[in-house]
Amino acid sequence: MRPLSKSKFSLLPLLATLASASPSAPAAPGWQFSVKGNSGIVALEAVVVSPTLVLLFDRAQNDPLQIDGHPAWGGLWNLEHNNITALEVVTNSWCASGAILSNGTMASIGGDQTGFPGNPAIKPGNQAIRLFEPCTSPVGAGCTVFEDPNLVLIEPRWYPSSTRIFDGSLLIVGGMHEQAHFYNTDPAASFEFFPRKEQTARPSAFLERSLPANLFPRVFMVANNQTIIYDVEADTETILPDIPNGVSVTAPTDGSAILLPLSPPDYTPEVLVCGGSVIDQTLQPGNFSSQHPASSQCARMTITPEGIAKGWEVDYMLEARTLLELLHLPNGQILVTNGASTGFSGWNAVQDTVGNSNADHAALVPSLYTPAAALGQRFSNAGMPSSGIPRMYHATASLTVQGNFFIGGSNPNNGSNFTTGFEFPTELRIQTLDPPFMFVPRPRILSMPEKLAFGTRVSVPISIPNSLNRRDANVQVSLMDLGFSTHGFHVGARLVFMDATTSNNGKTLSFVTPPNGRVYPPGPATIFLTIDDVTSEGAMVMMGSGNSPPTLE
Repeated sequence: MRPLSKSKFSLLPLLATLASASPSAPAAPGWQFSVKGNSGIVALEAVVVSPTLVLLFDRAQNDPLQIDGHPAWGGLWNLEHNNITALEVVTNSWCASGAILSNGTMASIGGDQTGFPGNPAIKPGNQAIRLFEPCTSPVGAGCTVFEDPNLVLIEPRWYPSSTRIFDGSLLIVGGMHEQAHFYNTDPAASFEFFPRKEQTARPSAFLERSLPANLFPRVFMVANNQTIIYDVEADTETILPDIPNGVSVTAPTDGSAILLPLSPPDYTPEVLVCGGSVIDQTLQPGNFSSQHPASSQCARMTITPEGIAKGWEVDYMLEARTLLELLHLPNGQILVTNGASTGFSGWNAVQDTVGNSNADHAALVPSLYTPAAALGQRFSNAGMPSSGIPRMYHATASLTVQGNFFIGGSNPNNGSNFTTGFEFPTELRIQTLDPPFMFVPRPRILSMPEKLAFGTRVSVPISIPNSLNRRDANVQVSLMDLGFSTHGFHVGARLVFMDATTSNNGKTLSFVTPPNGRVYPPGPATIFLTIDDVTSEGAMVMMGSGNSPPTLE
């Protein structure tokens, strides 16, 4: 062996000293909040409509964003450039719901019946249907909201819910006819469809039974502390066990609900319902306090005859929350974010409002729920940062095609309130919550067909970083509806795992699409590839034919 030269040997003690004095290796990247800009309107309702655009609706009020000489209450947030383009909206979209049809058109449903002094031309929104057709421009150029005064709901609806069903149309659920301050005192206790299938709305015993706290029903369905399965074709309601321990989860005691990921071959549905509170609903709002504790309870049930007979399995979040959001991650975990630990939805109704807010003690630190973990070990907020921004009443959150989370809104006030130092002001700042995989080499889906047929095997080219390209890597492919965010829940959100394999030294991905629209309703979807919990950017596709509803293909 050749001996070391004197000069090389003399460096060894120095190198050893430098190594011992140098800082340790940088920690693995963690979750991060990042403020991206100012939306100019409250992001009260949010839906991802393209890889780069989030469609926002607000109440018609005096917010800074302007269009045609008056305040705007609609806009397109650009995820690439972090700015907003105002949209002209004719009717008041305050407390509307929405979903995307089988042909890719987004429908905003219902709203408030009142106008606003800053724009006397505004039209009532409680029978309105606003349409936003697929937008091909990455910056939203030429994209508009379409409103036809002859295209209306059968029944006026404020605080309704809506979701795309198996034939690509929308089921519209509940709401109220006129404004009310706290409870649902003038209910629209019925179902209808868009496009319209019948000339009269279908009455619902469930929506009558769940009064007075049943606004924005959580569709599968949950309202107040009651649950049912609604058979759309037979027009029948099957009563399921009540949410345990008297916890109510719809306004004004807002919890949240989500359909857990569906997996082949059986696609067995399970639902998770979290948060809310317990109240005596015979009392008027002036008897309640902003310090009334929310619930930390989560209840989970499998929607099969055996699961229903077993009933709800009770678990607990790391903190009590009302006004929270539950959101899918592409790997099947659930993000818990936004909300407050005490109080109620709305403003200026309880005896001790905080500022104007009926709620207090903002829940600033998100957590993760892992469905496959053991009971009692499913929640964690290890490594989670604080958002630093209260996201209370009228806040939103959504997974984006980039794989991170858009978070905006919060306005527990009657109109805009930007008073310096005010508790819980109108919030226009937009944030993202970025998972750790955003900061490491990620898999990539290199191309994807524009449309995918049901029940077919599809092969697409991919790229996998060397660090993840192993035979024993955990490969997951998720087909996702990113949903419509409003008022503390994410209506329509769905994740379907697809059987998938990689081949050709990690250069080809093969997967099998869901068998039919009852597993994933025909319409837009985003596909993510996750390898060992590192997720690609999504590929937006049309699941099915892209035909207008009703369609079964």
